[in-house]
Amino acid sequence: MEKLERRQLKRSLKPHWVWAIAFGSAIGWGAFVLPTDWIGQAGPIGVVLGILLGAILMMVIGVSYGFLIEKFPVTGGEFSYAYIGFGRGFAFMAGWFLTLGYICIVALNASALSLLAKFLFPEFAAIGTLYSVAGYDVSIVQILISSTVLVVFALLNIRGTSFSGQTQFIFSLILILGILMLAAGAIFTEGPSLSNITPGFEPTQPAIASVLAILAIAPFAYVGFDNIPQAAEEFKFESKKAFGLIIWSLLAAGLAYAFMIIITASTMPWQNLLAQINEQNSVWGTGDAIESYMGRTGVFIIAAAVCMGIFTGLNGFYLSASRLTFAMGRARILPNAFRSLHSKYHTPYVGILFTMSICLIAPWFGREALLWVVDMSSTGVAIAYFFCTATAYKMFKWSNKQPDKNIKTVAAPGRKLLSLLGMISSIIFLILLLLPASPAALGQESLVALGIWVLLGIVFYLFNSRRYNNLSDEELNYLIIGREKI
Repeated sequence: MEKLERRQLKRSLKPHWVWAIAFGSAIGWGAFVLPTDWIGQAGPIGVVLGILLGAILMMVIGVSYGFLIEKFPVTGGEFSYAYIGFGRGFAFMAGWFLTLGYICIVALNASALSLLAKFLFPEFAAIGTLYSVAGYDVSIVQILISSTVLVVFALLNIRGTSFSGQTQFIFSLILILGILMLAAGAIFTEGPSLSNITPGFEPTQPAIASVLAILAIAPFAYVGFDNIPQAAEEFKFESKKAFGLIIWSLLAAGLAYAFMIIITASTMPWQNLLAQINEQNSVWGTGDAIESYMGRTGVFIIAAAVCMGIFTGLNGFYLSASRLTFAMGRARILPNAFRSLHSKYHTPYVGILFTMSICLIAPWFGREALLWVVDMSSTGVAIAYFFCTATAYKMFKWSNKQPDKNIKTVAAPGRKLLSLLGMISSIIFLILLLLPASPAALGQESLVALGIWVLLGIVFYLFNSRRYNNLSDEELNYLIIGREKI
């Protein structure tokens, strides 16, 4: 009958494309824009330790993702996993928070292109200045730049997953090449030195506080590896390969972040670098650091790398946001339009256009206001990680002597332990973000934005829940995971 219609996505993604989707999304623009901000917060060594420890914790969490992708190779990711482990209400919660996280990152990537234009062509970017938000001047040129790139990448994603995967892989290779060229410049030119990275930690706080401050943002720094489960239904290969792709993408992302931190901090004594950036009221501190030893050539290289990071972020999160909303539409918790597929390209175009429409509002509020929302989106991502690891924990058992309960389980004590560690890591991330005394606590603006999103979620769920909850368990199982029994 009609209500059991379950539309499926085409299998078209190759393994190296999926790796590029995860790696490019995790790196995005952050590795090139945020180093000086992070260094000021924790010191160079504090950042490197925090970011690499974050990668290790993400790999622990990745064990649960790899298992669930292999067992349930369907789109929807954490929405589907939360449903399997905890039922309908928690599935909506996980999907709702993750949708926010994905949409925020699409918007932030688009705003990063405006920031790049403001650095490279300040007079041009200031044309048509309209107003200021939180001290950030908003101009019509910046709005047009961000809006144009949002529209272009929405149209590219509508054209098909194969096209997105191919371009993502090319963008990722150019991004890696850019980092290697910047590293070569730091090694072979005068000025940069590893002695400039001392003191290794921010001297006004304990070293452990510096590391924890960076560790807390790991869900934001590495969000993107979880784009892999969103694309699982479109794999043109065995789903058991997903775990290896997760590990390799996280390893590459962690090294890319670490390289950019060391390169930036080595250009001159890092405290002098930060003082110079503040004195000059610099738009882009990392760009200034690169220019100090490579001149305009270095600026061109890092600008090209930033563009690739922005493009991979836009590509990857457009894909994930649209697949997540497609899965929720297919489960009937979102309007029917979200489960529609393009007649020619067979892509979930409504989710792509929805993401674009929401993100087109963001450039009008300026980058600083947008950062408040993005900061609290780390909370949503950490919640999604928790549901994934908790579901995996329920599906693993310590030994074959334990009976199955509501779902079929697998005896795997090592992986059960890792899923437990993943759950604990997710809870730690949430505590670091939400505990007022934490060195990484969300600001008041971010907490207000989080509260608004929670209230919107409650209203949205109440408005749409009747159809969702009227489905039988067998019907909803079929719509979400493709079979009537879990």
